[in-house]
Amino acid sequence: MLRGSAGAWAVLGPLLWGCGLALLQGGMLYPRESRSRERKELDGLWSFRADFSDNRRQGFEQQWYRAPLRESGPTLDMPVPSSFNDVGQDGQLRSFVGWVWYEREITLPQRWAEDLGARVVLRIGSAHYYAIVWVNGVHVVEHEGGHLPFEADISKLVQSGPLSSCRITIAINNTLSPHTLPPGTILYKTDPSMYPKGYFVQNTKFDFFNYAGLHRSVVLYTTPTTYIDDITVTTDVDQDIGLVNYQVIVQGSDHFQVDVSLLDEEGKVVAKGAGAEGQLQVPSAHLWWPYLMHEHPAYLYSLEVKMMAQTAMGPVSDFYTLPVGIRTVAVTESQFLINGKPFYFRGVNKHEDADIRGKGFDWPLLVKDFNLLRWLGANAFRTSHYPYAEEVLQLCDRYGIVVIDESPGVGIALVESFSNVSLQHHLEVMEEMIRRDKNHPAVVMWSVANEPASFLKPAGYYFKTLIAHTKALDPSRPVTFVTNTNYEADLGAPYVDVICVNSYYSWYHDYGHMEVIQLQLATQFENWYKAYQKPMIQSEYGADAIEGFHEDPPLMFSEEYQKGLLKQYHVVLDQKRKEYVVGELIWNFADFMTNQCSSLLLQNAI
Repeated sequence: MLRGSAGAWAVLGPLLWGCGLALLQGGMLYPRESRSRERKELDGLWSFRADFSDNRRQGFEQQWYRAPLRESGPTLDMPVPSSFNDVGQDGQLRSFVGWVWYEREITLPQRWAEDLGARVVLRIGSAHYYAIVWVNGVHVVEHEGGHLPFEADISKLVQSGPLSSCRITIAINNTLSPHTLPPGTILYKTDPSMYPKGYFVQNTKFDFFNYAGLHRSVVLYTTPTTYIDDITVTTDVDQDIGLVNYQVIVQGSDHFQVDVSLLDEEGKVVAKGAGAEGQLQVPSAHLWWPYLMHEHPAYLYSLEVKMMAQTAMGPVSDFYTLPVGIRTVAVTESQFLINGKPFYFRGVNKHEDADIRGKGFDWPLLVKDFNLLRWLGANAFRTSHYPYAEEVLQLCDRYGIVVIDESPGVGIALVESFSNVSLQHHLEVMEEMIRRDKNHPAVVMWSVANEPASFLKPAGYYFKTLIAHTKALDPSRPVTFVTNTNYEADLGAPYVDVICVNSYYSWYHDYGHMEVIQLQLATQFENWYKAYQKPMIQSEYGADAIEGFHEDPPLMFSEEYQKGLLKQYHVVLDQKRKEYVVGELIWNFADFMTNQCSSLLLQNAI
């Protein structure tokens, strides 16, 4: 479908989207304040303890969640958001695998505890990787998987009596198994002459450090008991008329009224609608364009949604405002089109990774990154190799930075990781990811995995099912995964809309021989395109360099070698972009942490 007529796709896409909606249960709107909603951030210092017991189960055996954490033993101060690994001076904690415990006691606003017409929701932005949450010792929610938010309605717990405080306890386990995303294995070292009793290590097949903890904000927010649960927006363009298709899901009552207004950047109402779903028409619409593709990129409208309902307690209103960018996306056999014009991904890969913070969200660091991206002239990046914080995508929407939104499907190298158990979890992760990110105009393509062992026999069925499910959830965007498998052996490539290939010529092989790059890269592109007739992105390429290390003629790890290697790639990329190559993403935007290992082992792992 995506590779057919761009015009036909623009018509069918919004219609097909409604079919996908039925598969997504429950909303995950970003917690914004409004006339009917309040938000309380719980960022700051939490009490923390790692369970160093042999079986890592002491916290459950002694029920640490039933009383303040300090009563069961010593605690550390732990900043949230952050990874716990690099904050302290304990080497054991840096590489800890198992259960860790977080706790925070807070005072609730009196009106939250007394207003029975309000819902109080606890939202965890990200917990790596399995989380169990208690409020005042009562179990409220569990969640599997990092990088994506989850929440629980805790109204009954905080409105059940004269409570002056609320104690939130979160237990997190960062152990990876062959069926988690990303997957991993636990290796027990049993030689008593070399290792202590019960010694084990976590093995992974990805080349970044496995940071863990509460990486994003924990918040409490309120809504009325009848409330806007979800909003879905897709857009289209008919000549100069912008079309905004919307659907609003309301929970708490079957008797409600919904009104919507679309405002431009000056706050002027340009379209109105009534009902839980419909289409708004915007004459002479300002389109959302990528950075450097238009003199006024990233134009955002505001969709103001008002819900009114009659309940047993009287009339109830809820308000929510959603940024909206009007744009279209389509794929042909040789082009990636945004608003009907060819778009070329010119950018980088990134990581959520910084000194001390680990993967903890940090506003100054994020704004600096975006200033650097625009200074570079980058117009795109891939969220390698997991979904980034929602605030990252919000800035992409505002600045016009195009995003390939990638799931945590990295390191899928074992046959066991292609099992039905793994597939079921991967399908659920894609549902959560699309539920969260579906309304961001900057997100133009989903990536379901990075460098999987897609030559293994089970990979064909796995990716056929996974990609079909992703398309069913969101027919409005193309789907890909990033491969480093030979074009003849890749069993997942037939199902993607865009071929994304990672290759490191003259870096991980043919060391130091930059003269072979142009031939090998051109052969790579020609083989893939002949096999599939789909547009291609060079999704990773590059060479490492030690800052300040110079050698002329160039040697590996010198700045000159890095520059020379990129120039050789660019010769071929500049030729092939005239045909069917639609993007290039350098590895990597900035330094990131990896596991401790020799450089030879790291090269073999990559």
